Amino acid sequence: MPETAPTGHPGVDDALGRLEALDGVETEAHPAVYEDVHRRLSDILAALDDD
Repeated sequence: MPETAPTGHPGVDDALGRLEALDGVETEAHPAVYEDVHRRLSDILAALDDD
């Protein structure tokens, strides 16, 4: 998996960094990682609305 470029937002970078956990992992484990990344990014967007 190619490395993601930093976004400048630590929370987004951390969430996208979780995708590195998919390397060498069975496909059955992928949905849990995708769901975690989605939840993290959704939380970040929701927090932006609160500001």
